[in-house]
Amino acid sequence: MENLQVIKQRFGIIGQSPLLDRALGTAIRVANTDLSVLIAGESGVGKEIFSKIIHALSARKHNKFIAINCGAIPEGTINSELFGHEKGAFTGAETDRKGLLAAADEDTLFLDEVGDISRDLQRLLIRAVEEKSYFPLGSEIPEKSDFRLLTATNIDEVELRQR
Repeated sequence: MENLQVIKQRFGIIGQSPLLDRALGTAIRVANTDLSVLIAGESGVGKEIFSKIIHALSARKHNKFIAINCGAIPEGTINSELFGHEKGAFTGAETDRKGLLAAADEDTLFLDEVGDISRDLQRLLIRAVEEKSYFPLGSEIPEKSDFRLLTATNIDEVELRQR
């Protein structure tokens, strides 16, 4: 396992503080698991760097790292973007479309600003992670996908629980 200084150099981290070192230590420890991870912190603190560290030190490091900013996807389309859809599932769905969960099979999917998506969609994501399957919009047939989910939010943990 790489030590903290090597990790800092590798990922261009220049800060020095016990809190930073503790956070990096946690990232290193969870990297070699297949756990889903929520990275919380203010905007601009480097949450995506932590997700890249976790991916780079994981068993999936040779697979794709797919990063998506949930806040940049309109609420009306994010469900389809993540889960895909069948032809006719909604107005304008003229063909079947695979979503990001299908694209991330055996890979790492990083959802930045996951706190911006609806609580219902968060529940669907949790179910997909737990069961390694999900339903595309308009389908009654589950799709399978073995992805690792890393998420980040700038929303305070207390506020997140109250939503």
